[in-house]
Amino acid sequence: MQIELPSHLFTFPEVPLPTVWSVRQIERTPALPPKQIEQRTREALESLLASRSLPTHASVAVGVGSRGIANLALIVRTVVGVLKAHGHCPFIVPAMGSHGGATAQGQTEVLHSYGITPENVGAEIKATMEVSPIGELTEEAEGYKGFPVVCDRNALQADAILLINRIKPHTDFTGPIESGIAKMLAIGLGKQQGAERIHHYGAAGLRDLMPHVARFMAAHLPVLGGIALIENSLGHTGEIHPVPPHAIGRAPEQALLDKSRKLMPHLPFSSLDLLLVDEMGKNISGSCMDTHVIGRAVMPSIPESEWDGPNIRLIAVFDLTDASHGNAAAFGLADMITERLAKKIDFVASYINMRTSGEGGIQRARLPLILPTPEDCVRTGIATCGRGDWTKVRLARIRNTADLQNLEISQALLEEAKANPDLEVAAVGHPLDLSRPLPAGR
Repeated sequence: MQIELPSHLFTFPEVPLPTVWSVRQIERTPALPPKQIEQRTREALESLLASRSLPTHASVAVGVGSRGIANLALIVRTVVGVLKAHGHCPFIVPAMGSHGGATAQGQTEVLHSYGITPENVGAEIKATMEVSPIGELTEEAEGYKGFPVVCDRNALQADAILLINRIKPHTDFTGPIESGIAKMLAIGLGKQQGAERIHHYGAAGLRDLMPHVARFMAAHLPVLGGIALIENSLGHTGEIHPVPPHAIGRAPEQALLDKSRKLMPHLPFSSLDLLLVDEMGKNISGSCMDTHVIGRAVMPSIPESEWDGPNIRLIAVFDLTDASHGNAAAFGLADMITERLAKKIDFVASYINMRTSGEGGIQRARLPLILPTPEDCVRTGIATCGRGDWTKVRLARIRNTADLQNLEISQALLEEAKANPDLEVAAVGHPLDLSRPLPAGR
């Protein structure tokens, strides 16, 4: 993308960069250490294997694909090891809808960026965008009778299908079943064709149709079950649970979502004038920024007033993660981005993703204001957020929406932060320095 911006456009050199204070969120939910992660993963998989008899040397398609999951390579490697110890032949299937530019090679590269390589996890990757029909929904799915259900061809050829995914609130809709095992089965293994068909029904389709498709697939395919992961508010692995086939898209998975919802990352302020985000990316959230964290859904069928999260007037984002491979889907959730970020956007990959996402894809594809530098974003945000007194601007800076442990805040938020027992606030402030990102907390 070629961008030539005159330096005088939307820059406010008269606005000083603020003094900020470092803040650290205290995590009170324990995380599992690596040894316990391996142990809990083994226990979850052993319980699934004990409930079903597989043929000798069974081929097992292990569906992997969600971004930003803590300890994912370790968990996948453990799963592969357990399956091999039982004499089975596991292989990895990218279960990620249209991600990776909707190509087999692109999806393999995405897995590699997660550390999921044959050498690292001990199993080959079989990637394809080809799907085969497995049937149509029946009367049980009210309003969706006859909906065609498809599945990844490589997964269909396996003796068993196992899914590994994190249970968490979805960035496009709210419902009893959101992101998790059911979504990976229905949309991930549906590849672009299946994902796009479901997304054609918008947020209501995701909320109502997706669980029906998942339950249909669990009943008609050799699904062994799922390994469900729950993370704490800092994105560390907190719990690992088995989800047998009969529980996929039903009450047991809903109970895990309810638990996850209470632990999800959040900003410690109910309202902000300006939020500075060092980086956005597909490895951080499906919408590159978690919509629950920023309080913005931009879904036509969902009123913003019904969306949880803080009220933020302006959001400025400075960079796109390398792990996004240029996919900046939903960049329209930001109000300002830097020229550096804009030049990293692969519009083909981004538009494919947003087209597949359906209802919200068009509105989230609106181009934000592009400014030369992060400093220009800050000055512009302060000058245009509606606070006549710049010293009263409620400004916060985060690394990204998945890593909220370390923040920087302006003086207008200082007393509120000091009164919060879950925050540690530095004794003295310092000049805002955007030359390097905030330190990682996870």
